[in-house]
Amino acid sequence: MASSESLVTENASKTYSGIPKAEFLEDVDSYMASAEETAESALKKLDEQHNKYKFMEYNLNTKKNRLKSQIPDIKKSLDIISHLQAKKSSSEAMETRFLLSDQVFARARVPPTDKVCLWLGANVMLEYNIDDAEALLRKNQEAATKSLKQVEEELSYITEQTTTLEVNMARVYNWDVKKRRHNEQSSKSS
Repeated sequence: MASSESLVTENASKTYSGIPKAEFLEDVDSYMASAEETAESALKKLDEQHNKYKFMEYNLNTKKNRLKSQIPDIKKSLDIISHLQAKKSSSEAMETRFLLSDQVFARARVPPTDKVCLWLGANVMLEYNIDDAEALLRKNQEAATKSLKQVEEELSYITEQTTTLEVNMARVYNWDVKKRRHNEQSSKSS
């Protein structure tokens, strides 16, 4: 029975964040002989795997774009909370403008406060005291930044795997062309 450490190492070499590793075909002849299939079926399998990588890449790019827009929003909210904390000690109201609808703004006077409301998503808004809101937003900012870094690493990994797979597809295709030429030459000489 294999040790758990060797299993972890073995599994880590097979996947990265659940993304399967594309093995490079060193010897196409032995691969095609062991696969016992035609070049067309081998290319079809490789193409299916390629499409899966492209789908994963699309999903990760979507997530990356969402995170890239989310991080500045969180930073903007943190800046507003810092401004509210600074104004909390003063007794004068703060004047501001806010968006009512596209291209329509309204003026408002905001009295000093120790409460803020945060949109949590899914049409949910909760009231927090300023310190709790700041802590929550900092935690969310840290999580979003960490997630963005992980997504970028996964995208880099998928790019490597896609390149390996494309090279494999080209090598199988070239192997098939050589085989067909060899078969044609053999049939002409007979």
